[in-house]
Amino acid sequence: MQQAKDILYKYWGYSSFKSLQEDIIIAAEKNQDIIALLPTGGGKSLCFQIPALQKEGICIIISPLVALIEDQVTALQEKGIKAMAITGGISFSELDTLLDNCIYGNYKFLYLSPERLQQDLVRERIKLMPVNLIAIDEAHCISQWGHDFRPAYLNISVLRDLHPETPIMAVTATATKKVVLDIGEQLKLKSPVVFKNSLERKNIRFNVLIAEDKEYRLRQLLEDKNESAIVYVRSRNATLEISNHLTKHGYSAAAFHGGLSSKEKSKQLNSWLKEKTKIMVATNAFGMGIDKPNVRHVIHLNLPESLESYFQEAGRAGRDGNSSVATIITNKSDIPVLKNQFVSSLPDLSFAILVYKRLSSYFQIAFGEGLDTTHDFNFADFCHQYQLNNTKTYNTLQLLDRISILKLSQQFQKATSLQFVISNKQLFYYLEENPRFDPVVKAILRTYGGIFDNKIQINLVSICKKAGTIEKEALSIIRNLEKDKIVDFVHQQNDASITFLVPREDENSIYPFSDYIKNQSINKTEKIEALLRYVENDKKCRSQQLLNYFGDKNAEKCGICSVCMPKDKYLKKELIRSIFDDIVALLKQKEENSRTIIDRLPYQEKAILKVIDLMLDKELISITPTNMYKLKN
Repeated sequence: MQQAKDILYKYWGYSSFKSLQEDIIIAAEKNQDIIALLPTGGGKSLCFQIPALQKEGICIIISPLVALIEDQVTALQEKGIKAMAITGGISFSELDTLLDNCIYGNYKFLYLSPERLQQDLVRERIKLMPVNLIAIDEAHCISQWGHDFRPAYLNISVLRDLHPETPIMAVTATATKKVVLDIGEQLKLKSPVVFKNSLERKNIRFNVLIAEDKEYRLRQLLEDKNESAIVYVRSRNATLEISNHLTKHGYSAAAFHGGLSSKEKSKQLNSWLKEKTKIMVATNAFGMGIDKPNVRHVIHLNLPESLESYFQEAGRAGRDGNSSVATIITNKSDIPVLKNQFVSSLPDLSFAILVYKRLSSYFQIAFGEGLDTTHDFNFADFCHQYQLNNTKTYNTLQLLDRISILKLSQQFQKATSLQFVISNKQLFYYLEENPRFDPVVKAILRTYGGIFDNKIQINLVSICKKAGTIEKEALSIIRNLEKDKIVDFVHQQNDASITFLVPREDENSIYPFSDYIKNQSINKTEKIEALLRYVENDKKCRSQQLLNYFGDKNAEKCGICSVCMPKDKYLKKELIRSIFDDIVALLKQKEENSRTIIDRLPYQEKAILKVIDLMLDKELISITPTNMYKLKN
């Protein structure tokens, strides 16, 4: 270990290792296969970088995080260590040269995206490399039981075939016992040594708060406007709406979602990392591989889809070890939305067969044909033509990709986008001069929030339906708007391409995967149910619930979460009656939101919210679509 400590000090300036790092490095020195479960910020990369530097040869690292790959390669190069990344956008001749450099150029690290292993050239050259260690980052992605299963990860096991004697180290932050076993099986690991650090985050207070007015509650939690925070929402539109809402209330906030260009993503991220922007409002496209130590709040305004994804996202708070808060803000309407979005849209066997048959008809592929043919694909048109649910169909296409029936191109869902580049007032005057454009413009404005601030992906089929017109006419109108410099418009006729990987055999193509499809549905449903149990269980310590889920059955109470913290004393009947009467008196005058009720009544906020919940349960009041309370008749 002295050599390992010398390397640590020479290149990283540390004199000692973090918990478990030393044990993992010793196992790597002995050429053992390893599964390492270390929390985010636990120093996973050093566990494979140092043993690789101790030995002759090159270390191959597989990672799905292009941004993280680039950061690590840059950091190694700045230390004078020869490292290379091969991701996307590289020509064949350049790839050929880079791979040769790895064989003959004394490189120590080669970072690859999992998709690269599908290329024959890459496999052939890897076989010729003097590989001393293979490291798999985010290893849970290889398991169908994991929360972020990625089809391309199934190709990684080829590395064991190419270098059967080279040790493999699989690293990840969170994985259940079932996922750990699957990682070992899928990677063909030989008697792997499993290292598991405690996932406990003593400095994070895990909260679940019930609130009808989520935006008001959000502003309460973000009371200190100088603190760094991440606010997770489910849709791209919501990132824009919430970030605009916070900006209007004096916060420094920005939106981040998968529809942004690489340039826009880098700009938003750097602004946040450099403290120019304090709050990042994001979909789950944000966060993987990003290590910002001083995030004080991670807030979920929508329920996450699993405890795995929640724990990973919440764990981005407090990496500096200082007190931080991870909060889910929820209410009764969230549960049916979650079930509808994730459970009801899961593809079953019959729907998978239906979509596959419709695809064959759409591309006019005869029975027994279609192998290795590639077709441009307009997803919106396909769903519209066959009256298929968009979300369920998208999930089914991903499923067919996973089981290698077809290959869905990476540019999927990056099709037609639009932004108004004039003010709302100027647009009003323009429509007065061009009234025939009014139905299409109004349909766009009613459907997409924030379209004056950002370029947003639009669905032409949906807009045509709302405007009562056809796609050709709508496109003509938008082209006119573009010509008159009213909008910035990008139109890609085919938003994807599909390659068929097997000949068309309808049911016979899908039936061999029936058990897998069924298990995927069961797995997803179980994860939703586990998440809902966590949200609804206000009797057991939040931290304890999370740690129990990940296999730590001896976890102790944290003492700081929303369950452990002392509760207000039970409200006396007289106080309940008094608050009840005052709420009724207010609502008799007009509908009000919870914020106004709290501001106008002389009681503690928690007491008022408790009575509002009781009145909702008794169906004495109801909530309007605009989050206003009104008395029931």
